Amino acid sequence: MSKFVRAATTSQTLSLAAMEEASRMGQREPDVEHLLLALTLSEQTAGQVLRSHGVTLEATRQAIAEQRSLALQSIGIDLPAPDGGRITFHETNGYEWGKRAFDVITRASKGKNDGDAAAVLAELLSEPSGLIEELLQRLGTSPAALISQLADAEESNAAATPSTSPTPIAVPPDSKHGSTEVFVPAPIEKVWALLVNPQRMPEWEPLTGSIIAPGITGDAMVGASWLTIPPTEWPDGKTVRVRRGSERRRVELVSVAPESSISWRFTYPNLGRSNSYQLYIALSATTGGTRLGITLAWQRSRDWRRAVGFMLTPLQRFAIWMQLRQFAGGISRAFR
Repeated sequence: MSKFVRAATTSQTLSLAAMEEASRMGQREPDVEHLLLALTLSEQTAGQVLRSHGVTLEATRQAIAEQRSLALQSIGIDLPAPDGGRITFHETNGYEWGKRAFDVITRASKGKNDGDAAAVLAELLSEPSGLIEELLQRLGTSPAALISQLADAEESNAAATPSTSPTPIAVPPDSKHGSTEVFVPAPIEKVWALLVNPQRMPEWEPLTGSIIAPGITGDAMVGASWLTIPPTEWPDGKTVRVRRGSERRRVELVSVAPESSISWRFTYPNLGRSNSYQLYIALSATTGGTRLGITLAWQRSRDWRRAVGFMLTPLQRFAIWMQLRQFAGGISRAFR
């Protein structure tokens, strides 16, 4: 992965998570504390280092609330630590980085910096306002301790054999596919319960508004199938435009290994020549939650589109990456 792609991908992922966290407090300008929250959710080394020091999403949320309460007390306003609400970012607009956080992200991709989450965390730990240091002290750690472990982890990663992509099983050889990883702040049994129950698919799968699943009331078994109906509105209230013939989508549960992996095949019964795709998710327990390896594989149809498909490869890769991030974000938000 090139430095540009790594920096762009990291920036987009951290920006989304930070703005989602800001929306919980009714804010439209994410600051450095929201960037710290986003990093606690990172699947990269930076997130692993933070969580190993107890800098988890919930603990950091609580530390920020307590810090704000103390700030109010300092000006004579005695209020309990505020509780954040639900994430409303996808229902609202007008979000823009605050200057301090924007400067951190910008510096993380300048010069020899890679722009990955480790570079962002390193810059955040040296941010001059003192807010991050105060929050870390409240969480029982320090910038120095994190910087030391981050350096060790980066050195270990550089010496290790590069890992393969997180593909749970072999994908069809003639498919267009992509993979990503995501950290979910919930124990593996809760994540599994979300994924294996068809009735809960609307909670995390963006194109599912409701399902038709006669005879399926709990966890599905291999070979079970059901229909999904798209939502009528996106979270921001805009109407969902559905392509003719795509009003119903068939989902088949292809494989299940309890609390280890699961895969589904998606097809459109009313679009006989349409491409089908398969979604694979591998789960593993990790410090503070669950690591998911998600792979999406589009099976190309055997018509003229296959002949010209090679010309669409960059666009297809981007579309697959966007879909993967939607799946990852949906699962993560279900537990936030």
